[in-house]
Amino acid sequence: MKNVTITLDRETAAWTRVHAAQRNLSVSRFVGEVLREHMREAREYDVAMKRYLAKGAFKLTGPPQPYPKREELYDRPLLRRR
Repeated sequence: MKNVTITLDRETAAWTRVHAAQRNLSVSRFVGEVLREHMREAREYDVAMKRYLAKGAFKLTGPPQPYPKREELYDRPLLRRR
């Protein structure tokens, strides 16, 4: 493990102390877990983005279609007045 020093504003420090106490953790361990979770999410996002970009561009097929009219999009029985 590596020790580091961080500087927090009062509000962030208070929030951190409260949430660490709620989880029965030290502030140091709590910050480490929050950072690990953030790192895991960032890695998952990067993997998903690479997988998406690897698919390449897609092409629309078939003849062009006109956009639907506003009335067609919002024609719902609940919105109709009788």
